[in-house]
Amino acid sequence: MVIYSRAVLYMIFSAIAFTAVNTLIRSLDHLSTFQLVFFRSIVSLLLCIAILKARRIPYAGTNRRWLVARGVVGFVSLALFYWALKLMPIGTAVSLRYTSPFFAALLAMLFLGERMKGLQWIFFSVAFLGVVTLKGVDLRISFIAFSIILASALLSGTVYFIIRKIGTSEHPVVIVFYLMAISSGLGGLLGIFNWIPPKGTDWWLLLGVGTFGYLAQLFMTKALQMEKANRIVPFKYLEVIFTLLAGWIFFAESQSIIALLAISIIILGLLGNILVSKETNIN
Repeated sequence: MVIYSRAVLYMIFSAIAFTAVNTLIRSLDHLSTFQLVFFRSIVSLLLCIAILKARRIPYAGTNRRWLVARGVVGFVSLALFYWALKLMPIGTAVSLRYTSPFFAALLAMLFLGERMKGLQWIFFSVAFLGVVTLKGVDLRISFIAFSIILASALLSGTVYFIIRKIGTSEHPVVIVFYLMAISSGLGGLLGIFNWIPPKGTDWWLLLGVGTFGYLAQLFMTKALQMEKANRIVPFKYLEVIFTLLAGWIFFAESQSIIALLAISIIILGLLGNILVSKETNIN
């Protein structure tokens, strides 16, 4: 019970840290998307390098093709998510991106031969109903923004699939290292073409993005190491609630009753899937 309580606490800290990243990214929406990805990744990259060096773990890994694929797909998913944060309320963006487990399950079924239980199909259908309802009632979500956030969710689900292909043959820090190295490299390179010099407090906010991003991953990893995923992952969805509150407090982003109901339906559908599935992967 004590271990479970600590795991819950770590997951709550992770949700708070992810919310801080989302809020800071929204506050920096005057910078280009690729700049934001670069600064989000570079701090974590330096920390990964320090950890790998201290533990004498080889950087390259063995499944380099899949590691590179994980890094590239993760980079594009993150860039699309940050782009979506500029185009819609942050709470809505986070809620829609959490549909990624649906895409992950479909990919696993199509390419890994995994089967979904009947209840999983029901819960995914419920979540999909919430997505359709949210798009219909929130007029602030344009078709382009909706397409961008669903593309981000699809690619995030693809990341789950790639990690499954990698399996346990790679150290977790090596997998994260590839993501951060590729995101830093591509984000910095592509950001040059539309570079907007950060000014004043921007530097502190960017430092906060990198730091909170690392802490979010750290706390989430600790929680998953201490407790079974299906018992602890539901607490990760607190990020949606925290982000909705942050959007309301810092950006005056209100939500209608129907929109909140749609978001609740999405969360309930995805949580139901977690509880009936045998295992859960989180990115």
